[in-house]
Amino acid sequence: MTKSKNNRKRAPKDPHFKREAKKYDNPIPSREFILDLLREQGVPLTYERVAELLELDDEDRLEALRRRLIAMLRDGQLIRNRKREYCLVNQEDLITGRIIGHKDGFGFIKPDDGSADLFLSPYQMRLVMHDDRVVARVSDIDHRGRREGRIVEVLERNTTHVVGRLLEDAGVYVVVPDFKRIGKDILIPPEALNGAEPGHMVSAELTEQPSKHRPPVGRISEILGEHMAPGMETDVAIRTHGIPAEWPEEVERATEKLPDEVCKKDLKGRKDLRKIPLVTIDGADARDFDDAVHAKRTPTGWKLLVCIADVSAYVKPDAPLDEEARERGTSVYFPSRVVPMLPEKLSNGLCSINPDVDRLCMCCELLIKEDGTVRRTTFYTAVMRSHARLIYDHVAAMLIDGDKVLCERYVDILPDLQQLHALYKVLLAKRQQRGAIDFDTVETRFEFDDQRKVERVVPVVRNEAHRIIEECMLVANVAAANYLLKRKLPVVFRNHEGPKPEKLEALRTFLSELGINLDGGEKPQASDYAAVLEQVKDRPDHDLIQTVLLRSMSQAVYGTQNLGHFGLAFPAYTHFTSPIRRYPDLMVHRGIKHLLNGGNADDFDYSPSELALIAEHSSATERRADDATRDVSDWLKCEFMQDHLGEEFGGVISSVTSFGLFVRLDELNLEGLVHITALDNDYFHFDPVHHRLTGERSGLAYQLGDTIRVRVAAVNLDDRKIDFALAGSDAAGDGEPRPEAVKKKRKPRRRKPRKRD
Repeated sequence: MTKSKNNRKRAPKDPHFKREAKKYDNPIPSREFILDLLREQGVPLTYERVAELLELDDEDRLEALRRRLIAMLRDGQLIRNRKREYCLVNQEDLITGRIIGHKDGFGFIKPDDGSADLFLSPYQMRLVMHDDRVVARVSDIDHRGRREGRIVEVLERNTTHVVGRLLEDAGVYVVVPDFKRIGKDILIPPEALNGAEPGHMVSAELTEQPSKHRPPVGRISEILGEHMAPGMETDVAIRTHGIPAEWPEEVERATEKLPDEVCKKDLKGRKDLRKIPLVTIDGADARDFDDAVHAKRTPTGWKLLVCIADVSAYVKPDAPLDEEARERGTSVYFPSRVVPMLPEKLSNGLCSINPDVDRLCMCCELLIKEDGTVRRTTFYTAVMRSHARLIYDHVAAMLIDGDKVLCERYVDILPDLQQLHALYKVLLAKRQQRGAIDFDTVETRFEFDDQRKVERVVPVVRNEAHRIIEECMLVANVAAANYLLKRKLPVVFRNHEGPKPEKLEALRTFLSELGINLDGGEKPQASDYAAVLEQVKDRPDHDLIQTVLLRSMSQAVYGTQNLGHFGLAFPAYTHFTSPIRRYPDLMVHRGIKHLLNGGNADDFDYSPSELALIAEHSSATERRADDATRDVSDWLKCEFMQDHLGEEFGGVISSVTSFGLFVRLDELNLEGLVHITALDNDYFHFDPVHHRLTGERSGLAYQLGDTIRVRVAAVNLDDRKIDFALAGSDAAGDGEPRPEAVKKKRKPRRRKPRKRD
């Protein structure tokens, strides 16, 4: 029997053969089929035995099988024993997951199946680095009821470079990681310094991973520069968090082949929207424009067009551009720099909806009733032309303030903006009726001088124009989720689950102390949260209550199973409106196009397991971007506050911990710590439920939301920490009571003062 006959005979047994054949010229059995084979055999199998059972003997396909098995090991679908045999992961005994390190040396395993984290002792953490993937087993239950883990095998090493400060002590050189989760210094042999000197910020390539008996060893691969050099904070964050910032050669070559403008051949089969006065509304400093909108009054309500840049027309599955975009996951917006998901030719050019040029787009057309209910939704591909590039402040000035100069400048499109505003009011009423939560949070923006030093830290105020665009994007995202669900194509949903039972219990205890009731029983809805916010909006402790409500909620993530969006009160939600800067949006576009072209879930290019990996990776890259931008923000705030040492500011207690109070300054919207040792000469008890520190002898209490005055005592740039001390009437030993503090009457107790925590 010939090889080709063998392969043709075996291939039909794989139910996913057609999908693999679409993706590869010389397909091999799918991951699902390999897993089924191992289950059927019931024993560990060598690579050679797997190939034999799959009847593969062609060199190219054998190499493809080897790579697939390695990928399945990396993703935790298989493990390999000491005999180098492949085994199924027994979920009852073994747990696969990702390492989360802690600066104090211990760590956790975050299981892939979403179960509770496993605690890892410092001894176990000696084997691994933050973000490594491992297989572990539960070894014990500690006194706090946590599962303790023991590492069985390291599946994937994800730390290859470490960024930090080079230090020297008695001839021993180490790199102290800037990212504190790494939790261990990198040993640098003298011959591996490559010109770096102590004090330099460097990038070290790991030449040896950690083991039981030795720390990680590395060599200096890049000297970033002096510690306080302008822009150093961003360079460090990019390298610390492994954010890809350089384009591979194959991506640059693919980008060069792209046209500079939309080609006529690309317009075939698309609806022509160029005469409709679509507009973009973004921030003044925006560079890439994903979306354009237009609303028109109808006899029964409105017709809303939400047109989104058609990135999928240029970024094809598995092409170099797609692979790089998938790896990046999201654009990362630093205060003075952007690391885009797509090359500039796409993100700021061909895919950016710039004014007065043709652009390919995906259009979500919605017919909306007078009461805000969506009556009908239609998706289609189109070509459009933006009639104006508007900014939020100008739109708000026209619609709210009636700015005569701006109204005259945009007289042609002003009626359309007024229709958008009228529609927004209806959608906002629908949002309030639905019970969506609307937290009133404040973001900050940095303003730099000519030397790239922070000159000012200013709050970013959301106005009516921000909310108009937000409601348009929300209704389009919901429409996309419903479209996919109705046709049973689970691409990538944006899920936000309700509060966990333990957080809900703590929240209710806290609210009950304030005389507030949270309805909803064991499963409160967003409307129950919104009702509490409405009830307390005029109370002086509104910020305190809002903060506690926010902290009780889960984090939004991507997933292939629709779990709904708790905060927005939507049964189904996805991301459709930003494919230039988010990979999940690009995947949603591909799914909708697949359906528009007559496809279904069975012949989609992506398997459920591949979609699950994309969703997980997208969530991880989102967290990576958040962590990196937070690091840069914290660095810049510390750098800014170095010029304000000794100055006094008013603030609000934004967090209470066992070791002190975090205070957010009113003027600057940045935080610092009043350590517990800087409080009165007293022993303070920490009450986590009521978010309060109470003095044992004095009865003075500091609670989340209290106003307070502080003095800037110290700034530590390496640790991104700002230390405050109590100031003015709030300082210890001034003989005056604190008006903000809560004083409780307590019976005197005869006991020796205990040491502070």
